[in-house]
Amino acid sequence: MAIVPIESVVTTIETGLRCLGWFAAVMTAAACVHLHACRGEAWPELNTDRDAFTPSTFCVDAGSFLTEVSHVYIQNRSGKPTNSYPELLVRRGITDRIEWRFGVNYAVNSQGSVVTSVEAGEVDEPGRTSHESSVLYGLKASLSDQHGLIPQSCFIMEGDTPLQGEHYGTVPIATAVAGWELPISFPSSERLPWRLDTALRYSYVEGKEAWFSRWGPSAVLRMPVTERFETHAEWFGTFSDGLARNTSRPFFSPGLHYVLTQRFEIGLRVGWGLTRDAANFFSDAGCAWKY
Repeated sequence: MAIVPIESVVTTIETGLRCLGWFAAVMTAAACVHLHACRGEAWPELNTDRDAFTPSTFCVDAGSFLTEVSHVYIQNRSGKPTNSYPELLVRRGITDRIEWRFGVNYAVNSQGSVVTSVEAGEVDEPGRTSHESSVLYGLKASLSDQHGLIPQSCFIMEGDTPLQGEHYGTVPIATAVAGWELPISFPSSERLPWRLDTALRYSYVEGKEAWFSRWGPSAVLRMPVTERFETHAEWFGTFSDGLARNTSRPFFSPGLHYVLTQRFEIGLRVGWGLTRDAANFFSDAGCAWKY
C-alpha cells in the first residue's frame, strides 16, 4: 500500500483550514449584512449553475442575463496545483423554458480533475506545466415541473472547444438534471424547504491516443437557512471509460452562497477527493449577477 508523505498531509490540512477560515469570514459578513437588511424585502433565488457541480434545474427568466464567474484552486496529489479562471458562464433566457449558454476559461496545470462544468484533459506528466483554454456554448431546456414524485427536470447540451492545449477536438457534453423540493427545513421562522438535485453528465473527450467517455454523476442537498443564505452538501465524481487505465475521481463537497443584493450573490464551495485518482482538495470561490 502506498504511503502518503506527511508533507502532503500537512499541506492539505493547512489549505483546508485557510479555505474554512475564508468560509467562516464570508458567513460572518453575510450574517452582519443580513441583520441590517429590510425584513419586508423579497430576495429571489438566482439559481446559479456554478453554485455546485450539480446544475440548477431552473432556467434563466426570459429576456434576462445571468453571468457567473469563479476562481478554482485544485491541490493535486502529485505535481503542481491547478488554477482555473475566470470560469465565465453567461446565460441568456430565450423563453421561460429555454436559455442559451456561453463561457470561456483558462487553466494552468490541469491534471484531469473536473470539479466544475469546464472539461479538463488527462495529463500523463503531472510535474510538467501545462496551459489550457476553451470556449463553451450550448443551451439548457426545462423539461418538467415537480408533481409529487415526478421531479422538476432539465437537459443541458453543450460543446467545449479547446483554444489552447494539447487536445483540439470539441468535447460534446450532455447533462440531465432532476430535482425535488423536500418537506423538510431548518427550524426557523422562514421555514424554507430543502431541495435534492441530482444529475448525470456525459462527455466524449479526446485522449492522447483515442477518444474516451467520461461519466459524471452527482447529488446535492440544498439547505436554505434564510431567503439570502443557503448551504449545501454534495457528492459528485467523474469516471472514465475507454482509457488504458481508467480513472475514478469522486469528491465530497460542502458549500454556501449568500445573496448580497436582489441581483448579486457570492459563493464558496470546497471539496476533498475520496480516491487516489482524485485531487486532495479544491476550492471554488465565485459570484453571479443578473441583469
